[in-house]
Amino acid sequence: VQLVESGGGLVQPGGSLTLSCAASGFPFGNYGMSWVRQAPGEDLEWVSGITSDGSKTGFKDSVKGRFTVSRDNAKNTVYLQMNSLKPEDTAMYYCAAGPRTSGYVLDPTKYNYWGQGTQVTVSS
Repeated sequence: VQLVESGGGLVQPGGSLTLSCAASGFPFGNYGMSWVRQAPGEDLEWVSGITSDGSKTGFKDSVKGRFTVSRDNAKNTVYLQMNSLKPEDTAMYYCAAGPRTSGYVLDPTKYNYWGQGTQVTVSS
């Protein structure tokens, strides 16, 4: 099983980034997916989730209207489009799969699989 994130980097406030998470080794289309982030010295923080068929999405309040999440089950990939980035969005971003259900959950302890993370730094 692998989840490989990419697309992080350094961006100025107000800028945009798109994160990708490529999955392999498990039936991706049967899993809800989530994006979680962790800033230095802080706890893990759920950011966004998407159902297995992509029909429903959810976002942390502080990113609503700025972030969008999508998935391409033919490519086993989930995306997080981040616009109007703020310094407080700086964190390591992880994608996670699970539990094996059509929905997504906000509790990181329920995830089956994790990626290695990609760093997002928002700074001028």
